[in-house]
Parts: sequence; structure tokens; C-alpha cells
Amino acid sequence: MSFIPKGIIPPIITPLTDDGQVNEKVLRQLINHFIDSGVHGLFPLGTTGEFYAFDNGEYKRILEITMDETKGRVPVYGGANHITTRGVIELVKICEEVGVDAVSVLTPMFVSQTQDELYAYFETIAKSTTLPIIMYNNKPKTNVTIEPSTVARLSEIENIVAVKDSTGDMTNAAEYIRLTRHNNNFHVLMGRDTLIYAGLCYGATGAIASCANVAPKAAVDIYNKYIAGDLKGSLDAQYAFAPLRIACNMGTFPAVIKEGLMQQGFEVGKCLEPIAELSADQKEKLNHILRQMGLV
Repeated sequence: MSFIPKGIIPPIITPLTDDGQVNEKVLRQLINHFIDSGVHGLFPLGTTGEFYAFDNGEYKRILEITMDETKGRVPVYGGANHITTRGVIELVKICEEVGVDAVSVLTPMFVSQTQDELYAYFETIAKSTTLPIIMYNNKPKTNVTIEPSTVARLSEIENIVAVKDSTGDMTNAAEYIRLTRHNNNFHVLMGRDTLIYAGLCYGATGAIASCANVAPKAAVDIYNKYIAGDLKGSLDAQYAFAPLRIACNMGTFPAVIKEGLMQQGFEVGKCLEPIAELSADQKEKLNHILRQMGLV
């Protein structure tokens, strides 16, 4: 399979109206803003996009809006996340109907799988579609991890083309890369915004970076400068980007991302309950970071 996931891919937030409906106008505005800022792909309905909050009808509509507004300018990665294998496959079929370029599949939540069960889970999903699949490991959220040896086994399946590592464990990401480095069909994407430069140094092909919603040009800078051979410039860009990701610890994710966009003038609305807004003090702390980064 020739599809190579690479560059900076924002897992785009889902803008909502005051009554909790998808705000199509703002979603289209964000898509153009991100593409104009130089991102290399778009990823609706990931963790940052509150994927868990939408039924299948809303899910399909968000994908359709994204595809319509993107118009092929960058690849679109659809999140397909569910506790059951059949639930994921149902979402993958919607992704096929809409015409996304690839799907990202999170490990099941709540259920504590063995590695053999995880292998069977991803293998079955891969067999159900011809779309490229990116495995998504977010152990801090799911309490489930795809061990490096399991990733290496799964990398041999033709349309499993990558893994996104959001563990924040650089040793884990490095093992993913080391064990699959001879497979030109398989790639590793970083999912922790503070480790994009480190991942590129090890051989990652890019990052699905939540803070690229708020600072897309800063995130793109890390990647583009690295690819151009400007390692110092890339590292400096990483250092400049890091405080925003660390600030995400102030609230329940992705409240900081949405607040950051609101402070920039994008009317993205609140996260769906039970996620609360940041406190006034937290909003001021975030504003200080955004001002230091030249974002407001």
C-alpha cells in the first residue's frame, strides 16, 4: 500500500453551538484555517474531536462536511473508535461511504484485552476494508496498550500502515520504530505534542498533534524545519510549542484546546458535559501562554 501518513495532522476539534449541535460554519472555517497554515492532513473525530459524543448520523455528517470543505487539498483521516470490533467496522463502513483517505482505530476502551485479542481486533478490522488503517495507542485514556511486539506483528498486514503513539513514553515509541524499521509500508506517528522532534529524530514520519488546533503554524514549523535539515530550528520550534501542550493538564481534555481557539476568536463553543469550562484563573494562565507564543 502506497499511502504514507506524514507531517502534522491536527485531530480537529468539533465546534458546537450553544445547544450542543455541530457548528458547520465554524468547522468549515477551521478546516480552511488549518490548511492555510500548512498542515499535512486533517483528522476529525479523534479524542480531541470528542468522538464519543456523537451518534452515527452526526458522525457521518462531520466527516461529510470535512471532506466537502477539504476538497482533496490534504488527506482526511477518520476516527473509527468503539468498544467492540463490530462497532468499529460499522464506523469504517461510514468512512468508506464518505470517501476518507484513511482511518484511525483506537484500542477498545473499558475492556482489558490481551495482546492476542488486540491482534485479532485489528486484524479483523483490517480485513473488513481496503482503507489504510492507523492503529491508535492512547494508554493514558484507555488503560490498554499495544505492546511493541504486537505492533510489529500487525505491521505485516498490508493495509495497517501506521501506529499513533499517545503514551508519552518515548521508549515505547522508539521500540515501535526499531521493530518495524525494515518495513517500508509501516510508519509511526507521534501522539504526544512534546515529543514531535524526538520522534522525528528516531524515524517517525510525523505527528497527530492536538495543539496544532491552536498553533498549527508552530507545529508545522517543527516538521518542516526538520525535513529541511534545520535541526536547531526544529528543536527551537518544539521548545516554543511545548508550553501549550503542558497547559492542557489544567482542565479535562480537550477543554484547553477549545478555550485556546475561543481566545483566538473561533466560536467553537464548549465541550459537551460533563467536561467543564476552565476556571477564570486557568483561562488567564492559558492567555498568558498564548500571548507569549504570539497567538493572541
